[in-house]
Amino acid sequence: MSDQIATAWNRLKALPQRSLQELFAADGARVAALSGRIEWPGEGGETGILFDWSKTHLDNELLAAFEDLAQACDFAGHRAKLLGGEIVNVTEGRAATHPAMRGVGDAADVEEGEALLARMGMLVEAIHGGEFGEINHLIHIGIGGSALGPALAVDALTRDLALVDVHVVSNIDGVALEEAFAACNPATTMIAVASKTFTTIETMTNAASALKWLAENGVSDPSGRVVALTASPEKAVEWGVDETRVLPFPESVGGRYSLWSSIGFPVALAVGMEDFVAMLAGARAVDEHFRDNDGAANLCLRAALADQYYARLRGCQTRACFAYDERLGLLPDYLQQLEMESNGKRVKADGSPVAGPTAPITWGGVGTDAQHAVFQLLHQGTHLVPVDFIASIAPGDGLDPAHHAILLTNCFAQGAALMAGGNMAKDGKDPARAFPGDRPSATMLCDDLDAATLGALIAFHEHRTFANAVLMQINPFDQFGVELGKKMAKDIEAGGGDFDPSTQGLLARAGLA
Repeated sequence: MSDQIATAWNRLKALPQRSLQELFAADGARVAALSGRIEWPGEGGETGILFDWSKTHLDNELLAAFEDLAQACDFAGHRAKLLGGEIVNVTEGRAATHPAMRGVGDAADVEEGEALLARMGMLVEAIHGGEFGEINHLIHIGIGGSALGPALAVDALTRDLALVDVHVVSNIDGVALEEAFAACNPATTMIAVASKTFTTIETMTNAASALKWLAENGVSDPSGRVVALTASPEKAVEWGVDETRVLPFPESVGGRYSLWSSIGFPVALAVGMEDFVAMLAGARAVDEHFRDNDGAANLCLRAALADQYYARLRGCQTRACFAYDERLGLLPDYLQQLEMESNGKRVKADGSPVAGPTAPITWGGVGTDAQHAVFQLLHQGTHLVPVDFIASIAPGDGLDPAHHAILLTNCFAQGAALMAGGNMAKDGKDPARAFPGDRPSATMLCDDLDAATLGALIAFHEHRTFANAVLMQINPFDQFGVELGKKMAKDIEAGGGDFDPSTQGLLARAGLA
């Protein structure tokens, strides 16, 4: 750790910890100072998202000290490398060009992204136009980022209408694939196979079973129904996909950052290219904010400063995300991979040990269901858990407005209760009815939840994740931690491997030894 970085952390550790009630009492302008909006053009004018971090323990002293830390970590330099198409994934010698897929980055990378988007658009329009016959269903097969992003976007954006019914299958458990088969008519179904290398064993095994299902159900040319989404187009062609149905994406676009590339094909097929382009535009608005704002004025960095405060200075091991919108039910799952696979590291980019905690465990759920499941611990448990609330002012339903009013009321009330605490006993003295309060939360309040807003929400969390990585000096773009177990599984399949007695016993019991 450099002297400047160590000095910045020492300064942060020396600052006093004040309660949220004290912070609000001392600063009447706190809400305005710790809230900000990111906007983009909408149908009726500017629309966007309000990011309110005032119920966190950030204050002017902490922000100033954290800004010194960001400067010592060369946040601006790392951001410039990311958006300039330079190598930021140092262990694999790659750039990370996902922002270029939505129009922000090195000019050559942006041009490549536009060309790939146009190629995908032509195939989407051909399918919608009936050039492949009647297509009513798509089974999208992938895993990790190749499945979580499409699943989130399809679920969020197709509640009212889907141009094509999309089923995302990631699990190698055959039950998952059989459920998709049961929901689809093979005569009107296409298959999308999403794999960066086109060798991922779970994905390719599921893909082979899907082709067998088509063949067994009267489809004369199963391979003619397959679209390949990959950074290894030559392997897709070798596997049997015609090159006209291979949608490439750059090697520099990592799996959990790949929704903006051809991995977004099932989203475009389900909602249309116009909405997919709108999703890119919402993400681009966040990219431009991230690029053009410095220090705590950068809302993505500000969120990361709060993350670092709770993980490093308050010892919080988890962070919770609760979407008060049924359409965002898969967002906590998506964020788990984005944050924990990116920043779940124990060494810095230079290979030296990280000097403190890195990514917290990300978890969450959907309000108001979660209030009756896990909020007991949040309000009265012994763990301090920073909470993010996400909601939309505009409802996603056409029912009595009372539904949405109750939903938003509960969302805002939970944040207020976490901060205020109190005692619900009549005499105010029953410990079982006491709430300590001073528990932090942040709120992301969307004007509406449409394609652009979803894109903005996802891009915000991508840049928040990157900012956290810079402050911890780690590389968020590799994921070697997922490889060891996969290697051992391959050893078992090959009949080799030297395993502990427990594993040997389990293999024998399951008939795999």
